[in-house]
Amino acid sequence: MNERVLIVDDEPNLRKVLGAHLSREGYEVALATDGEAALQLIEKGGVDVVVTDLVMPKLDGLALLRLVVDSYPDLPVIMITAHGTIDSAVEALKLGAFDYITKPFEREELKAVIAKAARSRQLFKKNANPEADRGRYQIIGESARMLEIYSIIAKVADAPSTVLVTGESGTGKELVAGALHANSRRRDKPFIKVNCAAIPHDLLESELFGHERGAFTGAVQAKPGRFELADQGTLFLDEIGEVPVDMQVKLLRALQESEFERVGGIKTVHVDVRIVVATSRDLKKAIEAGKFREDLFYRLNVVPIFLPPLRERAEDIPLLVEHFREKYNARLGKKLMGFSQASMEKLLQYGWPGNIRELENVVERTLLFCEREVVEAADLPEQLREVPTPAQGTAALRPADVPAGKVDAKEFVEARSDEMWRELLVQKLAETQGNVTQAARLLGITRKTLQTKMKELGLREPPDADEGGD
Repeated sequence: MNERVLIVDDEPNLRKVLGAHLSREGYEVALATDGEAALQLIEKGGVDVVVTDLVMPKLDGLALLRLVVDSYPDLPVIMITAHGTIDSAVEALKLGAFDYITKPFEREELKAVIAKAARSRQLFKKNANPEADRGRYQIIGESARMLEIYSIIAKVADAPSTVLVTGESGTGKELVAGALHANSRRRDKPFIKVNCAAIPHDLLESELFGHERGAFTGAVQAKPGRFELADQGTLFLDEIGEVPVDMQVKLLRALQESEFERVGGIKTVHVDVRIVVATSRDLKKAIEAGKFREDLFYRLNVVPIFLPPLRERAEDIPLLVEHFREKYNARLGKKLMGFSQASMEKLLQYGWPGNIRELENVVERTLLFCEREVVEAADLPEQLREVPTPAQGTAALRPADVPAGKVDAKEFVEARSDEMWRELLVQKLAETQGNVTQAARLLGITRKTLQTKMKELGLREPPDADEGGD
């Protein structure tokens, strides 16, 4: 990694220790003794993350933060706070700080926060390039199903309604949550993310609602929870299905009443927070198994957004591959020109159980080891090389192979070659005397999706296609 981290602190020992630790992690490190010196380094360019103390001479941490947010809004700032300065840390988050850590802190905690900030910075750099925008809302994809999702985001982004984003792991649920926040009137307020699966169950309540001093062993000072930190902004609860049932009751109350008490506290805290949640679990099955409250599900499922797995929007794979090729060319110092037709066929035929996350890993690994200018099928990982292409593994679909009546188009046309789709659409249109709406119902897809597919395959829409429309 080549990210440059600027450490701002008037304590020489802390600067030295942090600098050595981050250097060992592969970061380029710059040091500054106060806010004024830090600004001079930032103005020269090349800084990706700022880690600054709160109390410093000349220009303190909050003053530095305000100047950075005004002039360099894409530059993440992490605040270091000491005991007794938690209120200032909360103020920093509301001013636009990326996150804060409290002294004394664990090195692993600092490492994780800086890594997140560096990824955020890289994402901004990528999306600042209009050539890299191959979708909308910083999401890559132009398939019919993704266009439907963009439409939902546009309609509900500025509404206060709770959104439930579902889909398999690796489909990009966090990107949708970020898009909802970034396109709302809350965009200048905090966007707080919590991975419910990553927090031990006995700490989840404190993480969400905060705690008072002495609430439990180790609670040496009061600390606000994520709900408080997200006040006036958006709270994204990822993997909501992992929240234990006893905690779901308290969460339901917080969502319904917009109020709660800190752990060990008696004062009721009121907040104004827009909630977006996500899960890769089937919550309806979890309800049947007694692992998820039905009333909480209906409170969350106000606006559902389902992100399809990559295998169901294979037409987006070339766009995603090109996006990741450019990303890892820059990161790895490579000059790969692209993927050959044979290698792309392998990518299109593979099932992608890990979805977009797996595709990104495959592209990165392939670029890392490929010594050609163009990736060939032989350069792909073994699991992709073994995937048969349509010519090898699937005979051309004949009309006699298509079952009459209703079918699952995406399941039936496993290889998704154009010829197979063409034969399937022709037969279903014939069965419905050219009625596009009825044909779409037989295929289990929307009319818009069918019309898009017909246009891609060069099939003309029948003159009476509108009859019997929705």
